[in-house]
Amino acid sequence: MGTVAAVMVAVVVAAGLAWSSSAGNVTYDGRSLIIGGQRKILFSGSIHYPRSTPEMWPSLIQKARAGGLDAIQTYVFWNVHEPLQGQYDFAGRYDLVRFVKEIQAQGLYVSLRIGPFIESEWKYGGLPFWLHDVPGIVFRSDNEPFKFHMQRFVSKIVSMMKSERLFASQGGPIILSQIENEYQNVEPAFHAKGPPYVRWAAAMAVGLETGVPWMMCKQDDAPDPVINACNGMNCAETFKGPNSPNKPLLWTENWTSMFQRFGEEPYIRTAEDIAFATALFIARGGSFVNYYMYHGGTNFGGFGSSYVTTSYYDQAPIDEYGLIRQPKWGHLRELHAAVKSCSDALLTGRHKNFSLGQLQEVNVFEEASGKCAAFLSNSDRRHSATVQFRNAVYELPAKSISILPDCHTVVFNTAKVNSQWRTRSNTVRQVLDHPERWGAFGDRIVSMGAAPFSATGLLEQMTTTKAETDYLWYSTSYEYRSRIGRPVLHVYSLGHVVHAFINGVYAGSSRDVPGVPGTVLEKEIALHQGENNISLLSVMVGLPDSGAYLERRVAGLRRVTIRGSRNRTEDLIRYHWGYQRGLWGEKLKIYTQDGSSKVDWMASGVSSGRRLTWFKTTFDSPPGVDPVALNLGSMGKGEAWVNGLSIGRYWVSRRTPNGRPSQSLYHIPRSFLEPSGNLLVLFEEETGNPLQVSVDTISVRGICGVISEDHPPSLFSRPPPLRQRRPPSVDLQCPAGSTISAVDFASFGTPTGDCRSYATGGCHVFSSKAFVEEACVGKEECSISVSAEQFGGGNPCPGAVKSLLVVASCG
Repeated sequence: MGTVAAVMVAVVVAAGLAWSSSAGNVTYDGRSLIIGGQRKILFSGSIHYPRSTPEMWPSLIQKARAGGLDAIQTYVFWNVHEPLQGQYDFAGRYDLVRFVKEIQAQGLYVSLRIGPFIESEWKYGGLPFWLHDVPGIVFRSDNEPFKFHMQRFVSKIVSMMKSERLFASQGGPIILSQIENEYQNVEPAFHAKGPPYVRWAAAMAVGLETGVPWMMCKQDDAPDPVINACNGMNCAETFKGPNSPNKPLLWTENWTSMFQRFGEEPYIRTAEDIAFATALFIARGGSFVNYYMYHGGTNFGGFGSSYVTTSYYDQAPIDEYGLIRQPKWGHLRELHAAVKSCSDALLTGRHKNFSLGQLQEVNVFEEASGKCAAFLSNSDRRHSATVQFRNAVYELPAKSISILPDCHTVVFNTAKVNSQWRTRSNTVRQVLDHPERWGAFGDRIVSMGAAPFSATGLLEQMTTTKAETDYLWYSTSYEYRSRIGRPVLHVYSLGHVVHAFINGVYAGSSRDVPGVPGTVLEKEIALHQGENNISLLSVMVGLPDSGAYLERRVAGLRRVTIRGSRNRTEDLIRYHWGYQRGLWGEKLKIYTQDGSSKVDWMASGVSSGRRLTWFKTTFDSPPGVDPVALNLGSMGKGEAWVNGLSIGRYWVSRRTPNGRPSQSLYHIPRSFLEPSGNLLVLFEEETGNPLQVSVDTISVRGICGVISEDHPPSLFSRPPPLRQRRPPSVDLQCPAGSTISAVDFASFGTPTGDCRSYATGGCHVFSSKAFVEEACVGKEECSISVSAEQFGGGNPCPGAVKSLLVVASCG
């Protein structure tokens, strides 16, 4: 069998082997983790159990394994597990043991990041808010109250895992644990209280005797035997490396995208860029790479931190809905197979690095037995390069790495994408546009006289609400005398939004400006002679999740004044204020079936344009198995519930610089739904129109493939016959249950662009589209070789490297 064929067969066979994640003892040396006595190169992906549902977990994990992952990494979310001190919740989406066992059942390892501070764009960084009220506490420092509660919770999680025999030392899947999280970012702020805390946390964790290594990410001085690890987009170039020659090179967070805030455009990190950074890390000695996120999921129930969208890392290899995102998923799958094809040389060979040019290098791993693997790198972002290595010439595209498992044959290049592209789309299944099927309920405007409690001065919001609601009402009585002139209300808040009502009538709103601390509302208001009621609703859009001294952070109104046109200003900060925690509808839980029956819903109020309004309707589940989403593009700002379960905050009115909402589609897991009569409740702060809300399904409708004649063959294609190399091919596949319904574009020759933007080039075979239609339409999948013979023979453009680009639709 030829060299190329032999390499490909070995990789494909290795990738398809079934194996058990019950591992035995886990140790490490300067090269890698050692599991059951064997060194390992491991690819891992972050999937967070509270950001999906138990019904989704098996499919997510299966897709991760099919993508070439060896492990799943997750944080442990303290605030969902212990919402009240001493009261624990490990049910449903919070069933950590079930999640770990599902990973084990599918033959993968687990990397468990216990923290318990996690950041993760999660409410309060994962810390339960009741910690805030512990006397004398200082989070994440050499502080006895914090260390007591931290040790208590970490010990509980470790005990749970031990009791279920889930650590690798017990035959389970957990091979790594993490204590703390990116502490070095804040350590200087704690001065002398920082370093002792690091040493204590490491010793405490190691003392729990799990039988598996512990790690600290972004902690260059992680005490032995804890391994320091890297987070970032290019750890091969930014990480100083292990702080001991006896520790392996670990990458705990390889960011596949970035989280998104309301008002921001999504950050798109390409498959090629991720593959380049990953391959470079392996080439320079890395042995563990975790993609953060591999599946991001959904911030249900308002658990996202400040301004973070409900959709989390939707651009990950598996999107928010659990659909494979191509070409990211497939391109990384090819990379994993290429790396695994030379793992013996990588783990035991002698490593040498030398230059092949100003921005080119090669990393070679060679064993005494003759096994050899090489990574040829071109770091030039703009220009391709021609390099010589071992008497052979190689063409390296701009910013790319070629992997040679035998130091001769290229089986993968990070810039050459073989995997098809997919386009996700939403299909409207039901528009909820019948006014008679909606009900409306206006929440109460809280006046001073109706407030449940009062105090002198402006109370801090998070302390007052215990972070159980986004909302806090402030109300006071103000005596107006016309001698001050036309009054202007000025409010300064450290909340995110302020709504003002004067004598029960809406007077104005304000939200923060990006980059400017605090929220300012300044509005001329209408007052009558004598007593007036001023009601101010302070709104948080998530709690902070990071930074030193998190327990000292404050929110809510900080100053309120009334200035007259005659330069007279009255400061209301020392007035007596009435307060209400949360909304009246929240107190009644009118988003549940039982709670919704406690109020009178008015059909006439649906289109009234009144602010602070609850809306209610019902809908039936769309047929089929496609993921379901609520399209809230016509709404403003608020929160949505389906059958009593929050599907998260929405803020459609906060537009991106390009004038679009950051998010208009909100995931409704199928497990939240009944076949019919599903209760939908929206709380709308602004003046959104519920009559344009729709229930949609999400699916892959567009597919695309592009490949050139000189592309390395896919490691997952069928091996070619002896001494015969099959030409590269465009492989198209629709999701199960659909077929290729149309070919929208096809060009064999020199098409320009890629699947995002394309056109025919100077060389184009005019029969390309007809040929592809005949080969593919009506089929679930098809494969077309990139060869002139397929398209009528001859050579349409002599001397040019020809490509095939196909864009098709599934239906």
